[in-house]
Amino acid sequence: MKLLRPIRSPSTVLSVLLCGFGVVLSLFTPGPAQSADSLVVYSGRAERLIKPVLDRFTDQTGIKVQLLTSKTTELVNRLKAEGENTPADVLITNDATGLERARQLGLFQPLVSQDDIQAHSSGKGADSHPPSDLKNILDNIPAPYRAEDNSWIGLSGRFYVVVYNTTMVKPEDIQSILNLADPKWKGKLAIENAGSEYLQSGVSVIKAAHGDDVTRKFLKGIKDNAENHVYGKSSQLVKAVTRGEVSIGLVNHYYVYRQLAEEPKSPIATLMPDQQDGGMGAILNVAGIAMTKPSNHVNEAHQLVTFLASSEGQEMFADMNKEYPLNPEVKTNDVLPKRSSFRAATVPLGQLSELHDPAMTLIEEVGLR
Repeated sequence: MKLLRPIRSPSTVLSVLLCGFGVVLSLFTPGPAQSADSLVVYSGRAERLIKPVLDRFTDQTGIKVQLLTSKTTELVNRLKAEGENTPADVLITNDATGLERARQLGLFQPLVSQDDIQAHSSGKGADSHPPSDLKNILDNIPAPYRAEDNSWIGLSGRFYVVVYNTTMVKPEDIQSILNLADPKWKGKLAIENAGSEYLQSGVSVIKAAHGDDVTRKFLKGIKDNAENHVYGKSSQLVKAVTRGEVSIGLVNHYYVYRQLAEEPKSPIATLMPDQQDGGMGAILNVAGIAMTKPSNHVNEAHQLVTFLASSEGQEMFADMNKEYPLNPEVKTNDVLPKRSSFRAATVPLGQLSELHDPAMTLIEEVGLR
């Protein structure tokens, strides 16, 4: 696999004002010419978390992958700026917000056409893609984890959980994520900074479930309680809880299980909040994939999407990244809580994009940094 690297030299970076967004995007220089049997993948997932799966795909199909990794927001802005000239065939992101925003910008083509869906539902088959492709996408990935027009699908699920130090906290002390705003946790809480996509998505779900006033109170409370324990990296947050520098934190679940895999004796555990009667359920997000509208390698891109939606692709994500496979038939990694043991929040993933800006307004209002 060839990795496309951003070139940082001022002579090769062009700042482009994106009309309608009011943001300045630093464009990378174009990657090398693409061959007929290769794909360019823009990935919001770190190289180490996606490359082994893409390597397996290449081994099985012979289709080479050129990979460029960056923040999801930067990649969506880049796709918008490049327009029809983008070399990208596929976008992979860490959350549904970026995927849905790109869909609303018209940057994707449907992975499965409406004719395919109708033919599949009627049992008559379809001509545009092999039946096995349809099964992988339509049957293996349930509708709640796909865009309304099937222009993106989720690949793996992650939950925004409470991580706690087992020597300092009893799990019964916390019932809801909102409890973390209680002054009893002042100086004992760790949070991610305001730029975290995970924090932003979590706040979006809380806003949808509880409204502005409750969300604003929650944000002010965790800001006060966290004091200086605000982290740019989730792994740093988990290590702070492990060391006992703080008692509890908010983080995506897989960071906890990666820490436990590295140091099995770490005194930490996860708590799935809001499971009580009337609770909103644990906050769910997904890593996902889409095919760009200008792609000239539709068949190859479709093969990649199909592979990642297959049982094999789902199992690799589940085992390697300690995430939840979205195919209910694929076994969850044994170290994770069984998916049937807790409820997820019911806010549709497709709403996360429209909730994002109002959530950011509340984050900025309370001065989270």
